[in-house]
Amino acid sequence: MRGCIYCFARPTHAYLGLSPGLDFESRLYAKVNAADLLRRELARPGYVPENIAIGVNTDAYQPCERELRLTREVLEVLGECNHPYGLITKSSLIERDIDLIAPMAEKGLACAAITLTTLDGEISRTLEPRAAAPARRLRAIRTLTEAGIPVSVSVAPIIPFITEPEIERILEAAKDAGAVGAHYTVLRMPWEVNPLFQQWLHAHFPDRAQRVMNRIRDMRGGKDYDSDFSKRMTGEGIWADLIRQRFTKAVKRLGMDGYMGRFHKLDGSQFKRPLVVPKTIVKPTSAAAAQMDLF
Repeated sequence: MRGCIYCFARPTHAYLGLSPGLDFESRLYAKVNAADLLRRELARPGYVPENIAIGVNTDAYQPCERELRLTREVLEVLGECNHPYGLITKSSLIERDIDLIAPMAEKGLACAAITLTTLDGEISRTLEPRAAAPARRLRAIRTLTEAGIPVSVSVAPIIPFITEPEIERILEAAKDAGAVGAHYTVLRMPWEVNPLFQQWLHAHFPDRAQRVMNRIRDMRGGKDYDSDFSKRMTGEGIWADLIRQRFTKAVKRLGMDGYMGRFHKLDGSQFKRPLVVPKTIVKPTSAAAAQMDLF
């Protein structure tokens, strides 16, 4: 598991009674029957296809995907059903599945978003340990683009005084690599993420730690975090507005404004129900491993 210090999925491990720190990075859960569950859901008579975003809570291409191949199995099902989807990742492993993604993209059914937090390799190594280096992510953007897959760049999270000065440079580098659109979020620190991030901040940027936290609070109504759905991704106030203006102007200047957001509208009219549906779904037997339905 990668160990991105800012990952908003960390509190999930605390909910399971595990540490959102070390356990999050070393004790992993995998929905090993995901493809079968997906087939069952798509076969339901009342199912109406909508874009599926793959890799939102945690990356679709965690290191363990090399062996488990669960994301690939899911893509195979979606491809069989002509079901629209978008992938979001910071891993170059997505290139492995170009043979599945490119034909779907040609039909207007698939796209990808690559997260690029910083261009600074040193910052990335401590902020996002075990994630692909920034240069490698740019290469993935280029490789996917050359395969005919529309790619946007997700500049996330923007951290004041750490990655925030790079906004324009990140967008320029992504555009040069072939990205056609862009999206951003500002740092958010729900629950256990807050103390973990602040520990990282004081360890690696003690000279500006207080400035960073002050700016975060300026964008969160004086608090470390505000979960309000309308504000949690972009913040509020003058500093949040300045980031929005910088991002929007840079995207427009680069000609990437026709494809705002992670994923553009995909075509759900081509959907067809799966030909094969498992009669029985094998579920994990232990209470700790049980993960309920897919949707």
